Amino acid sequence: MPVAARKRKLAAPEQSFDAGVLATVGKPALHDECAGMFLYEADCLAALDRIIDLHPSGIFDAIFADPPYFLSNGGITCQNGRMVKVDKGGWDKSRGAEVNHEFNLEWLRRCQRALKPNGTIWISGTQHVIFSVGFALQQRGFKILNAITWEKPNPPPNLSCRYFTHSTETVLWAARDAKSRHTFHYAPMRAANGGRQMKSVWRMLAPAKAEKRHGKHPTQKPLALLERCLLASTNPGDLVLDPFSGSGTTAVACARLGRRCVGIEMDAVFLEAARKRVMDEIDEIDFRFPPA
Repeated sequence: MPVAARKRKLAAPEQSFDAGVLATVGKPALHDECAGMFLYEADCLAALDRIIDLHPSGIFDAIFADPPYFLSNGGITCQNGRMVKVDKGGWDKSRGAEVNHEFNLEWLRRCQRALKPNGTIWISGTQHVIFSVGFALQQRGFKILNAITWEKPNPPPNLSCRYFTHSTETVLWAARDAKSRHTFHYAPMRAANGGRQMKSVWRMLAPAKAEKRHGKHPTQKPLALLERCLLASTNPGDLVLDPFSGSGTTAVACARLGRRCVGIEMDAVFLEAARKRVMDEIDEIDFRFPPA
């Protein structure tokens, strides 16, 4: 998006929070109250427990979560025309369906408590995890609003030739509970779709090379995907959480759109890439939130 097109209306946050105290949730990698950007090195479960202790009535307007897919178990894939092992790291290894599902229940339980009453959560995943996440959402009493299919125009080929080529990921969108009056900006989404109702199948390219200039995350999402989710479900000045921050795409999208963001990531290498990306965005577009 051209810099000239990134002008945005900033709104004073409806609910202020003690950013200084919030920094105790983990080791701060980026703590800029004026820009509304907060990145921490921490385990998301422990960090969310701390946030809930500090703000028991809920603090976040929206959450975008890209949890472990649990697919690093000796498989292979194609990357840049070469056969490589699917080994994203210890955090992505499956510990069995029951243990994986329990983990999904636990982080979702905390996210539900950290959301404001009318807040919503977006969760991305492949077939390896998304069915567990969907069931966990139902078990916890979330209200599932949509199942978005992200279609990738140019996916890696299936090397075994024994399955259809995997060319989609699912993004679930859910409200905190059945009573939530969730935000949905229908008109802008319709306008972005040429004046017609936007459907739940979104065709988007994988992250561009420029989005990986500070390092590559194995499950990095395209900036366009995050921007659409945030434009649809949040307002300027809203506070967004990413409990599995990775390389910081959610935070970059928030910086572009005038939202505030708390990102939590346990891998210091990915966190440093996120910090650099967010700082680039803040430096390129100078903005400051008005006082609450």
